[in-house]
Amino acid sequence: MGGIGVRATRKLLILAVLSLSATTGAAQELTPRAYWPAPKGTKVAVVGYMYSFGDVATDPSLPIFGVDSNINTGFVAYFQTFSLWGRTSNILVELPYSWGTTVGTLEGEPARRDFSGIGDLGVTLSVNLLGAPTMNLEQFQELRRNPHPILGASVKILAPTGHYEPDEFINVGANRWAIKADLGYMIPLAPKWLLEGELGAWLFGDNDEFLGVTREQTSVIAAEIHLVRRFRPGFWAALDLNFYTGGHSTIGGEKRADLQRNSRFGATVAVLSAASKTRVILVVERGCAESSVIDRGRESTGWCG
Repeated sequence: MGGIGVRATRKLLILAVLSLSATTGAAQELTPRAYWPAPKGTKVAVVGYMYSFGDVATDPSLPIFGVDSNINTGFVAYFQTFSLWGRTSNILVELPYSWGTTVGTLEGEPARRDFSGIGDLGVTLSVNLLGAPTMNLEQFQELRRNPHPILGASVKILAPTGHYEPDEFINVGANRWAIKADLGYMIPLAPKWLLEGELGAWLFGDNDEFLGVTREQTSVIAAEIHLVRRFRPGFWAALDLNFYTGGHSTIGGEKRADLQRNSRFGATVAVLSAASKTRVILVVERGCAESSVIDRGRESTGWCG
C-alpha cells in the first residue's frame, strides 16, 4: 500500500491484478511488504488472476513429490484499514477459484489430478505493534519519506469452504480449518531500501474425510525475508526468500514419516497506475531446495523449478 497516491488512497478499486507466480498455497507464501501500513480508512477491492506452474500444489503440505503443476486461479478480495488500540490495522478477505492439473509421485507411484472449483475462504487480521500508529494521509506521506522500523503481527484463518472430493488425494479445498500466527519486522536500510523478515506457524485442524479416514497434521513453521527497493509511488521491487518445515501427518491413526522441508526464492515487481487505478504484480521464482523424509525411512533432497 506504500505506493498509493493521494487521490487513490482513501478509496481504491483495483480493476485488475495480474500475478505470474511459481507458487500457491499456505506454507509457500512469499509476501513482501505484508506489514507496510496505509492510512486509516483505506479500502481496496480486488478482482484478479494468477497462473502458477512448476513445483506447486493446491495444498503444499501433502506428501506428494516430484510435483509438476499448471494451476489457474481467479480471485476476489477486499482489504480495509482501521484503527485498533490506536495502531494501524487491516483486514483482508480472499476467495479464490482454481482449475488446473498436477502430476507427481505419491507413495512411489505416479499420480495425476485434473481439478477445478472454489477454494477455501481466507481472512487475515494484521496489526502494526510498533512504529506505525493509526495515521491520516499526511502522516502516512511523512512515513513514506522517512521510514522507520515497524513490528507487526497477523492472524490468518482458512475456512473449509472450498470444493472437496473425499475420494481424491489432491483437491482445491483442504476440508479443514487452518490458522497462521505471524510476526513481521521491517528495517529501513536507506530511504528507498527496506529489509523485511517474517516468522510464523501454521496450525491445522483434522480432515475427517481424507480417502475414507481422518488426516491429522502437526504444525508448519515458516520464515520469510525480503529486500525491497522503492522507486517511486506505486512502483517497487523485492528479492524474496522463504523456508518452511514441519507438517508430520497421521492418516487413519498411522503416523507418517513425511516431514516437509522446503525453501524458495524469487523476485517481485509491483506497479500501480494511478490513471487507470490498476495494479500489476509480477512474481518470478526459480528453484526450491527441497528435503522430505518419506515413509520408507530415507530422505530425498533435490532442486526443483
